[in-house]
Amino acid sequence: MSRLQRYIFLSLLTAGAMILSIIESMIPLPFIAPGAKLGLTNIITLTVIIIFGFKDAVLVSLLRCILLMFIAGNPVSFIYSITSSVLSVIVMYLCNKYLNKYFSLIGISILGAMTHNASQITVAAVMFENISMYTYLPIMSLISIFTGCFVGYTSIYIVENLNKNFSKLKREVGDEKR
Repeated sequence: MSRLQRYIFLSLLTAGAMILSIIESMIPLPFIAPGAKLGLTNIITLTVIIIFGFKDAVLVSLLRCILLMFIAGNPVSFIYSITSSVLSVIVMYLCNKYLNKYFSLIGISILGAMTHNASQITVAAVMFENISMYTYLPIMSLISIFTGCFVGYTSIYIVENLNKNFSKLKREVGDEKR
């Protein structure tokens, strides 16, 4: 894959993450827990970690957070978003790199979702100077198991299909050059 193709693909993934984030913000989940979300953007994040690596995953996450701040115009949610996105990328990357024989992509996704929620609760506790915010963590961790499973399964499907289709594309391009 050329550098240009890589940038184009990463741009498309960033746009996809932004679209998923906007769609996700429109889905009300008040019956589960206030503020709980499905974590759809983690599908893109985990896929980028697997296909492209850590630096590109951080880049996609940062760009998504920054662009959504400009679109939504909410700097407070940006603080939550940027912190939790970067920390979950770090955890998912480290788990994938060093613990992948112990955790599948589903397990890695669950750990990323738990990290995401724990960091958001930490940001809220710091901003509101209220340590009792952590009482919400067990509920959010339980929700992370379900959302992390969904994200993990979806990421497995996407990564398998990307690997299969990119290998076909590489073969076709190689045949055309001959």
